[in-house]
Amino acid sequence: QVQLVESGGGLVQAGGSLRLSCAASGGTVRAMGWFRQAPGKEREFVATISWSGDAPEYAASVKGRFTISRDNAKGTLYLHMNSLKPEDSAVYYCAASTDYNFPYRDTKYYDNWGQGTQVTVSS
Repeated sequence: QVQLVESGGGLVQAGGSLRLSCAASGGTVRAMGWFRQAPGKEREFVATISWSGDAPEYAASVKGRFTISRDNAKGTLYLHMNSLKPEDSAVYYCAASTDYNFPYRDTKYYDNWGQGTQVTVSS
């Protein structure tokens, strides 16, 4: 069973930056991704990356501002968040698949989830 632990969330002013980290342990992971959920909203796709780290994909709302990366040797996934906006405020969840190398945008392809880390962007 894979365990995922997110960190790096916090309070930041609009236009600022944060880096989220997700430490994986307890097993081998393949594709990984970040999702977020704001109060009263569905959990939405943010970014995903393949096992090899190639061809990352992003939601249109964050493309050009966020960067997803991974360090397989360290078992860690990252999300570099720049030019943050108030609408980016949400709980950010790390997800991992033990079945697929290809990055997917749908939550159903991920069988491991972290507990989430809160990101709050003030204006």
